[in-house]
Amino acid sequence: MVVATPTPLLRCGNNKKKTAAFGVPIIDLSDDKSIASEMIVKACEDYGFFKVVNHGVPKKVIARMEREAADFFSRPVSEKGRAGPAAPFGYGSKNIGFNGDKGDLEYILLEANPLSLTQRAKNFSNDPSTFSSVTNDYVIGVRKLSCDILELVAEGLWIEDNSIFSKLISNSHNDSCFRVNHYPPFIGPNDDEDELNNNHWDLSPNPSKSKVGFGEHTDPQILTILRSNDVSGLQIYTHDGFWIPVPPDPNEFFVFVGDTFQVRTNKYLYIII
Repeated sequence: MVVATPTPLLRCGNNKKKTAAFGVPIIDLSDDKSIASEMIVKACEDYGFFKVVNHGVPKKVIARMEREAADFFSRPVSEKGRAGPAAPFGYGSKNIGFNGDKGDLEYILLEANPLSLTQRAKNFSNDPSTFSSVTNDYVIGVRKLSCDILELVAEGLWIEDNSIFSKLISNSHNDSCFRVNHYPPFIGPNDDEDELNNNHWDLSPNPSKSKVGFGEHTDPQILTILRSNDVSGLQIYTHDGFWIPVPPDPNEFFVFVGDTFQVRTNKYLYIII
């Protein structure tokens, strides 16, 4: 999940890379299973990325989770800091990866299981029971969505056991994670930095001095299920050498194929990400 005040963001990178617009593959999970599974496999092969609609995660669950996250990130830095540093779980800021990766964002990273969510809730809310309940409801909804997608992939690949992938996530000993990224406001040339808590973006045309919210990367896990509340800036890189801008959609979920899933499916298909 991404939480931030809706503001335009600057996606920075090597200025020699191309950019292009394209139609994001959209999978309607209310379609006939055979149609949806075929479309998902095609999207995985071509992009390793797609958007799902009619996903089944209740809107009220999403809205409650966003309110909890927004409440936490609105707190003073000193108060948020008591929930960190992330090692790897907890509250983190700026340092966003295991390899010293940095970016202009702060985040919550938690283990996606009820016991851990309950134990850590007191660090993120004055009402820990509500925070853990809301977070767990969200995790349950997204996990079911993940399993539905993985079973459709298996069906589309004509695998006899369509739970071969989904049980990696439904297993009680899975190592799924829950993460919320909060991006600082974008400051344009005419904005007052003091009014935006001195969070700023370097608008220099020199890419070496530019800042990004979250830099170029692939995800190591099976799937990443992303929701954004109108936060723009997401781009994906295609095998054709294009950076593709992806418009945010607060009502739906984006799905990324992770490195682990790519490896596990190489015997069935070649996924390009």
